[in-house]
Amino acid sequence: MKFTVLGPLTLHDDGPRVIPSAPKTRSLLALLVLNADTPVSQDMCMDELWPDEVPPSAVQSLHTRVLHLRQALAAAPSVGSLRAAKQVLVTHNRGYMLRLGEGALDLHDLEHRLRGARQAELAGDDRKVSFALRAALDLWRGPVLGDTPAGPRLQPHVTSLEERRVTLLEKCTAAELRLGLHHELLPELRSLTVRHPMHENLHAQYMLALYRSGRAAQALAVYRALRDELVEQVGIEPSERLRTLHGAILAQSPELALRDPGGIDGLPPLLTAG
Repeated sequence: MKFTVLGPLTLHDDGPRVIPSAPKTRSLLALLVLNADTPVSQDMCMDELWPDEVPPSAVQSLHTRVLHLRQALAAAPSVGSLRAAKQVLVTHNRGYMLRLGEGALDLHDLEHRLRGARQAELAGDDRKVSFALRAALDLWRGPVLGDTPAGPRLQPHVTSLEERRVTLLEKCTAAELRLGLHHELLPELRSLTVRHPMHENLHAQYMLALYRSGRAAQALAVYRALRDELVEQVGIEPSERLRTLHGAILAQSPELALRDPGGIDGLPPLLTAG
């Protein structure tokens, strides 16, 4: 049995299994999955399902939704019965706990693949870093819990995992810039800067990839678009680091050439102190 949250909420057990479609029941399941092997209090469940006002029937409604989840678990071949399902989704001190073994969640796979990336980073092997991070990023099948409503208890998990995805993309493209893959990265970096119009480091990576691909004018246009967005949306100028990169492109600085591994973020050494 395996749950996935890096995309739609799904349950696989000898093939895809049907899980309840009711939005609040899915939210409850997601809350239990993301807190697997940890007790989740009844109050926490109700706070997620009814953040504005808890109805008088909330406790009974919660019990009914837990029953529906146990029935869905019982239909999985590795569980097989409602009695066994109660040993997977257990009642625990006026709350509930979902027991999941190692490997029963796609987040476990993510941590395994990231351990490989960290080992490659320590060894200074950018090819292995790229391979491991691409494998980790492949686990995302869309927005985190994209088919499941996220209330006040779920939303921090969703936000954190989406931010982690961007961080991993940034680290991956940095390794690939150090490998000299600037041509290959152009479409992806363009898409990332469109989706994250004020993310300075992604813009810096895109500018550098454009410049190294012989497209200095487009690199300068990316800077102008970023500056306009920052000034208009938050009233600030780009960081000194970005201004330094802009000036280096204008001057066609030799420091921008791919001559050495570069900084930890894939950018030239003259920018790493910013």
